[in-house]
Amino acid sequence: QVQLVESGGGLVQAGDSLRLSCAASGRTFSSYAMGWFRQAPGKEREFVAAIDWSGESTDYADSVKGRFTISRDNTKNTVNLQMNSLKPEDTAVYYCAARNDPSGSRHAWAFGSWGQGTQVTVSS
Repeated sequence: QVQLVESGGGLVQAGDSLRLSCAASGRTFSSYAMGWFRQAPGKEREFVAAIDWSGESTDYADSVKGRFTISRDNTKNTVNLQMNSLKPEDTAVYYCAARNDPSGSRHAWAFGSWGQGTQVTVSS
């Protein structure tokens, strides 16, 4: 298990950019695939992006592809989500999560460790 803490959320206008960061504790961070999920009020938690342990393979939801970029720094135990061209529909609580298997699964149940979430609000 790793402990995860997100930061970087806030209130921005449509078209703006925001960078979320997730700091992980534990010496085995580099062995985990990492992901970002989001949950809007009244909606289920949905997959946003994921990155494998090496940082060489990434996966994105269609709704954010081309606008969001996930990256990681295994020397600093961090994973980031650069969000550009934000839209009001991107408004949600964003969660960082760790997956301890190479399955490539997008399902939330495949991720065993979660952060507390950070609020992103995009105004029109």
